[in-house]
Amino acid sequence: MGFTIGGIREMRSGSRRRSRATEYTTVAEYTGLWGWDVVPGARAAAGRCSCGAAGCRAPGAHPLDPALEVLAGATLDDAAKAWSETPGAAVLLPVGRTFDIIDVAEPAGRRALVRLERMGLPLGPVAATPTGRAYFFVAPGAAAELPELLYRMGWDDAGLDLRCLGAGDHVTAPPSDLGGLGPVRWLRPPVLDTAADPPQARLLLGTLAYVCHRSPVRD
Repeated sequence: MGFTIGGIREMRSGSRRRSRATEYTTVAEYTGLWGWDVVPGARAAAGRCSCGAAGCRAPGAHPLDPALEVLAGATLDDAAKAWSETPGAAVLLPVGRTFDIIDVAEPAGRRALVRLERMGLPLGPVAATPTGRAYFFVAPGAAAELPELLYRMGWDDAGLDLRCLGAGDHVTAPPSDLGGLGPVRWLRPPVLDTAADPPQARLLLGTLAYVCHRSPVRD
């Protein structure tokens, strides 16, 4: 027996329900298991942002409504309530609370990750974006400390493709799409030991600076 129009509609409806359930579960995992705050974020398609602003400066890469933020410890019901207000929203994580982010080029980040794991140093989550960046989760406060840390390590005058994100910034979390370019993915997924208590930036910065210095610097 062939497909009917009604059957196709039911399949599409079921697919949407499964997609929404996956979004709710992802948000609840981030808040309940990893101890992170989460906020619904915009999505982008064909260069246009779901926020509807014609001159949006960050299509598909910014929070939609801070009032819908889901706080750490929230339940699946809390996640479902927030995401029902913004169906299909990306999952964004506020930076500067539980963690800061050291942002480097993905090739350098992958090399650093291998070195750091061989050295047995503590590592937090590490994510990769479709724009070719790697995000190392480190203890909050790193953004403010970065210039002094680089100075003490002798990297302050080096041309490094490295920056730190802190309070007021947001990052798109896996598996959400970033700016219509593709999904963010984990290079090193969160684990209970370090998700809510990532390492101090100084433990990783020497290796990250070294691999970034050896890599071509972006214009």
